[in-house]
Amino acid sequence: MKGKMKTAIMTDVGKVELTEREIPQIGRDEVLVRVEYVGVCGSDLHYFENGGIGPNIVHPPFVLGHEAGGTVVETGADVTGLQVGDRVALEPGKTCGHCEFCRTGRYNLCPDVVFFATPPVDGVFQEYVAHEAGLCFKIPDNMDTMEAALIEPLAVGFHAARQGGAQSGQTAVVTGAGCIGLVSMMALKAMGVTKIIAVDIMQKRLDKALELAATDVINGKEQDTVAEVMKLTGGMGPDLVIETAGTEITTAQAIQFCKKGGTIVLVGYSPSGEMTLPMSLALDKELTFQTVFRYRHIYPLAIEAVASGRVNLKGIVTNVFSLDDIQNAMDQSVRDKADIVKSVIRITADAQ
Repeated sequence: MKGKMKTAIMTDVGKVELTEREIPQIGRDEVLVRVEYVGVCGSDLHYFENGGIGPNIVHPPFVLGHEAGGTVVETGADVTGLQVGDRVALEPGKTCGHCEFCRTGRYNLCPDVVFFATPPVDGVFQEYVAHEAGLCFKIPDNMDTMEAALIEPLAVGFHAARQGGAQSGQTAVVTGAGCIGLVSMMALKAMGVTKIIAVDIMQKRLDKALELAATDVINGKEQDTVAEVMKLTGGMGPDLVIETAGTEITTAQAIQFCKKGGTIVLVGYSPSGEMTLPMSLALDKELTFQTVFRYRHIYPLAIEAVASGRVNLKGIVTNVFSLDDIQNAMDQSVRDKADIVKSVIRITADAQ
């Protein structure tokens, strides 16, 4: 397909504007996807607001966005598993396929991954994208392309739950009830965890947690989190903690209230990258620590969980903006974090 497409380009810190670019041409193993919805991730907001994350520095012009769903409009010569008209969720990271990590199935750790919206690789706040067919997962008829876009953050939640060994009958605490906290709770619920306690300091997010998956909530701004967790768990503490807030306070609290022999999964990034934690207590409790970097082999599982109705994925969405309103969408998402849990950009006006 030839022609121009609308693209949102970050031109400076806090500034994004629409322009036109050529529609990308596909390779033999790629498909061209008409992008219909893109979720706004915390990393997009961080790049937009601060111009970088750690060593990944934005050098404008740069295209944000990596949570994409859309419809296949063209297929490469070697593509057999997809056809024009298929609606797909795009896994945003293309790995090398032959390093130690790829060969052992841990492809999310590939050092040579090319990942949408991770500088210098452009993202998908644009009308079309060429992507490897093997990274485009067809969704069933009872799902839409907004849900397809949100499979990406849900994959993080399922990976966190899997890393923690989540299973039926357990009690879990999720610290942080933003998007990743919420999808982690929904993954836990889908995997049979019976008691899920959400901790946050923003009441709207706690209300959303109760709506979607949590059995109990704790407002850490108004309550003693450790005492409340112990009360809700009969003095034992939870079997599993998924820490998504990325703060020293919540991570230290997790060590304090986690059950002896329990597991803590660290998902949230600390702003400084460093924490001082009560490790002697962790040793005394013989806690297991797991960490999460993106996900691996999760998309089919996540799609099935949504299609079966076990996960209400669209429930996390609080705001939908058009691509033409991208500057306002990013400004509001940065400014109103207490009320906006998850923003989604509708890329095409007739997106279903």
